[in-house]
Amino acid sequence: MKPTESMAANVATEMTEPFIQTENLTLEYGQKTAFANVNLGVNAGEILALVGPSGCGKTSFLSCLNRLTDMIPQCRVKGAIRIGTLEVLNAKINAIALRRKVGMIFQKPNPFPLSIWKNLELPLREHGIRKREQIDEIVETSLQDVGLWDEVKDRLHTSALALSGGQQQRLCIARALGLQPEVLLLDEPCSALDPISSGIVEDLITSLRQRYTLIVVTHNLAQAKRIADQVALFWVQEGVGQLIESGSVKQIFEYPQHPLTAAYVTGARG
Repeated sequence: MKPTESMAANVATEMTEPFIQTENLTLEYGQKTAFANVNLGVNAGEILALVGPSGCGKTSFLSCLNRLTDMIPQCRVKGAIRIGTLEVLNAKINAIALRRKVGMIFQKPNPFPLSIWKNLELPLREHGIRKREQIDEIVETSLQDVGLWDEVKDRLHTSALALSGGQQQRLCIARALGLQPEVLLLDEPCSALDPISSGIVEDLITSLRQRYTLIVVTHNLAQAKRIADQVALFWVQEGVGQLIESGSVKQIFEYPQHPLTAAYVTGARG
């Protein structure tokens, strides 16, 4: 049967529907509104960079996506978040299972004060993976994925805290990858690193494109331009964080539509 125009349009719509979508997303800490009415989509297998000055809600936005906000007293999230077919804010959703699907990498590397091996083994066991052969395989694969295996394979049972800052950050990424997430959230993952380590982590992030959907908060516009497919600019207006503009890297840096975006990417503001 020949497909009708409406059928073809429906297929096209499904193919272009963002993998992550927020609708009128608003976050309040007590009486303070961190950001309001954010409508933003991220396509599967792409890297979205969140940019903007400090205090405009970028990190708070990330925290909503895997419901770390649940752990903050007097924190209220309004609106909707969809990741694939999952309605993230549905009260019936298991937050622990969600965080396995949506991994988080923080600004400062935070390895556990345990061995390199235990850093990877512990979360696997917490999520029900018990077989030693399976753990062995996941540990090696995860360390290879972040380019650490050859560097640490002979000292897996030494303290992770003895690693360099860049190695610690890659270990934290490996720890998240071991749980087989679909999304990685990275909050300024290079800001605590020296330029060489930062470059290695940047290369790692770009190598994960297509396999995962990534959202990266960064204050480094050059970094955003290097690694991202899409860019979203947040700003504070009337004391509340707002999404000002989002689009492709080319659009945001070369053809910005909003005056604030144009001022920010040229260094006139921010």
